[in-house]
Amino acid sequence: MSEREMNTNEQVAFLMQGTEYGDEALKNAMADELRERLEEADREGRPLRVYCGFDPTTSDLHLGHTVPMRKLRQFQELGHEVTFLIGNYTSLIGDPSDKDKLRPQLSAEKVQENARTYAEQAFKILDREKTLIRYNAEWLSELSFAELIELASNFTIQQFLSRENFRNRWDSGSAIYLHEMFYALMQGYDAYAMRTDVQVGGTDQLFNIITAARKLMTFLGEKPNIGIINGILPGTDGEVKMSKSLGNHIPILASPEDMYGKVMSVPDKAMGQYFRLLSRWTPKEIAELEKGIEQNQIHPRDAKMKLAKEIVSIYHSEEESESAQAAFVRVFQRGDVPSEMDEYVLMPGQTVLDVLVSRDLVSSKSEGRRLIAQNGVRLNGETMEDPNQVFPHEGVLQVGKRRYLRVIRDNR
Repeated sequence: MSEREMNTNEQVAFLMQGTEYGDEALKNAMADELRERLEEADREGRPLRVYCGFDPTTSDLHLGHTVPMRKLRQFQELGHEVTFLIGNYTSLIGDPSDKDKLRPQLSAEKVQENARTYAEQAFKILDREKTLIRYNAEWLSELSFAELIELASNFTIQQFLSRENFRNRWDSGSAIYLHEMFYALMQGYDAYAMRTDVQVGGTDQLFNIITAARKLMTFLGEKPNIGIINGILPGTDGEVKMSKSLGNHIPILASPEDMYGKVMSVPDKAMGQYFRLLSRWTPKEIAELEKGIEQNQIHPRDAKMKLAKEIVSIYHSEEESESAQAAFVRVFQRGDVPSEMDEYVLMPGQTVLDVLVSRDLVSSKSEGRRLIAQNGVRLNGETMEDPNQVFPHEGVLQVGKRRYLRVIRDNR
């Protein structure tokens, strides 16, 4: 995509889209600083230096992981310099920001293995040719103990204990380990080491970015970077943070049809967050879409289909998104299939009959065989004829007229 042409105010609106600070005054302050830094960079004829750090604690990503990457891509589209920082040193601790218990420490070998696959998946969003890849061991491994003491002198124990996750552990009597407090210092030092203008992160990174990084940069004689704090993407339940462990995630390596179907299963109340955090749409485009929904000019289902097609086209291709939408229309709309339904993770070797019995869609195997013989069981609209057939592929299983189940494979 070519660089977008926007004036400064339009850039600020675009880049602040989907941000959350928990404090309107803080959000306005960051927007004002961003505007000033953009104007300053324009006068100096340089791009902003923007980064986000990623600790490769897992090798498979879902759409929730991609929210900061989408924000980095927006900066790239506006012509700014983006660094994808791999936290191969911070990963040795593990970020405690959103955890109510000690995060397991990873070996250097496991971090490096995860980093390779992490970066490759990230390039489904980021422009490979315009992305700088750096590793924070480059500077963190060189810090002396005396330097660490100097950095730590900027913070109080009370500041750390005021954080909700640490406070919960303190109140419950759970252990808080000293090395966990190093994480915010290390992340703050990353911003200083790269002399960044902007740091991108989620609301779970608010303390690390707004408090730690800005304080350390100022202490070390640099202009503090601006925090672009993204909202947290809810999962397919529309309620809690997208998480593989909760089963409410959408893998970025999911097939086009499965990805499309999962987006369509997201409750209408979460659509605004998905618009702002996952799409390539501008604030104006989103405002027009939401106005159309509010004024009953656009049906919410049509808006969600537009969103699903947009998301699939990002991770696959325009042609595959068209095919996924056509398949959805054929199977769901014409068959009047609900967009929200329970999911079932298919186990290797399971038959059609096994799935029916496992989820109590039939009371017995004999009832399952009878339903199949009567053409009462369909997968993505196709009649299942053999009860002992190994379950062929992912899709929506319809049993009778009103029972539905989304069957998926474990993509691990």
